[in-house]
Amino acid sequence: MVKYLRYNLYNHWKKRKEYVVDDDEDSYFHSFGSICGNSGYSNKKPNPKLLYFIFLSIISCTLILAPQILSSNSTFSLLYPFGVDDEGLGSETDGNAFLCSSVPNGTICCDRSSIRSDICIMKGDVRTHSASSSIFLYRNNGLNDFVLAPSNDESDELEVIQHEKIKPYSRKWETSVMDTIDELNLNVKGKESSIHYGCDVQHNVPAVFFSTGGYTGNLYHEFNDGILPLFITSWHLNKKVVFVILEYHNWWIMKYGDILSQLSDFPAIDFSGDKRIHCFPEAIVGLRIHDELTVDSSLMEGNKTIRDFRDLLDRAYWPRIRGLIREEEEGEAQSNMEKSALSPSSNNLIETIKEKQESNRPKLVIVSRNGSRAITNEELLVKMAEDIGFVVEILRPQRTTELAKTYRVLNSSDVMIGVHGAAMTHFLFMKPSSVFIQVIPLGTDWAADTYYGEPAVKFGLRYIGYKILPKESSLYDDYDKNDPILIDPQSVNDKGWEFTKKIYLDRQTVRLNLGRFQKRLLRVYYYSIAQKKKSLHGQSL
Repeated sequence: MVKYLRYNLYNHWKKRKEYVVDDDEDSYFHSFGSICGNSGYSNKKPNPKLLYFIFLSIISCTLILAPQILSSNSTFSLLYPFGVDDEGLGSETDGNAFLCSSVPNGTICCDRSSIRSDICIMKGDVRTHSASSSIFLYRNNGLNDFVLAPSNDESDELEVIQHEKIKPYSRKWETSVMDTIDELNLNVKGKESSIHYGCDVQHNVPAVFFSTGGYTGNLYHEFNDGILPLFITSWHLNKKVVFVILEYHNWWIMKYGDILSQLSDFPAIDFSGDKRIHCFPEAIVGLRIHDELTVDSSLMEGNKTIRDFRDLLDRAYWPRIRGLIREEEEGEAQSNMEKSALSPSSNNLIETIKEKQESNRPKLVIVSRNGSRAITNEELLVKMAEDIGFVVEILRPQRTTELAKTYRVLNSSDVMIGVHGAAMTHFLFMKPSSVFIQVIPLGTDWAADTYYGEPAVKFGLRYIGYKILPKESSLYDDYDKNDPILIDPQSVNDKGWEFTKKIYLDRQTVRLNLGRFQKRLLRVYYYSIAQKKKSLHGQSL
């Protein structure tokens, strides 16, 4: 849907290597660089006195820098001239460091190198001020502030030592949606500034600021742009963090509360709704994002992977699932008592044997759609799967469906089948080594592979992309058999997103060639049987 990227933009993002630092320490570089950093060239005849001065300057620079450079334990960096605190936010293992991995007190460091998102780190006396959409960082006035205390009649802007702006949402490249995201002002001020906001709530743990605006409401975007980046950004804080949310939605908190409780020990704060001044020792503004629905272990502290995210989902949802199971068992026990009073015990024995037989059969879940991209012969698909030997369950997730219930269905499945769309994000709920079959309508090949196929493989699933033939598309009845829409979808997609959406996403349904599809399903069935035997054998050892 809205997540489609133009190929050139996507490739640009994948290849991008340059870095940008917005750490505002110009005064330091100017005073120091005038002596040590002059690399200009001149054709004028050298002045002996000037050469002597330059020689002395080089010697001075060497004497100043040598202890820092030669010391093996030094954290010296020209990016952070005021010194580095070893307990700074976001430090990563050697070789995996990123910009702003260590931040001095009283400083804002912004990493704007990614095409996907910006992220700013603030360390020191951090205070929120929602009325002005601002976060303030106060630091002690001193030689390094390079600012004179203003008189009472000067504007507040004159007191700001450093200023940054950021929209904390991870679709930076997409201007249309970023225009809808609230912007935050990040300001560094001297401790004695004329306007000094007092703390209403004092926190002793860092804060992470992010937005749940934009495409929130679409399951893919909720995980790809929100939940996974939140995991990536906050995991290293070991739940000792407060989430401060812009464009806060109560329904979002209810929907993802189980996951949030695994990432933070504290209730989330509504930035706009809570007018109190919240004070923090550190803040991360914005979320880091690695790739589509995945985690890059090389960029994570402790080399955490997407499997660790899946483990987090297990911890989030299984307490609720166990509660659901207990409720069902209690209901079944009551029902069996009533049945045993009315029917012979032999009938109950037959039902028990039948349930045991079904438990040994692979479970296949079909994620069903209505309207566009629906499988119009879904009932025949169900019958064919059951004839092969699967236990089949139809899943029709709604926006109001409790995620723990959906997680339970897919976490107990061996195979998931669905047509390309946001609901395919549910592959994150499956167990590794399970099978994910994505039905790929005409004109959606690249998006299906990029947004779901490749991430599913990284997740540890056995992935099959079933690309339909023109005859399996409803578009076959609407266009001439030689129309580019049928035989060259890429040429249509090249015309722009509006053509892709109108033709391939909104007006296409699928009627599977069951004979063709059956070949894949048989292979998957035998694979699933082998996996079940392997699992049972492992349990018996």
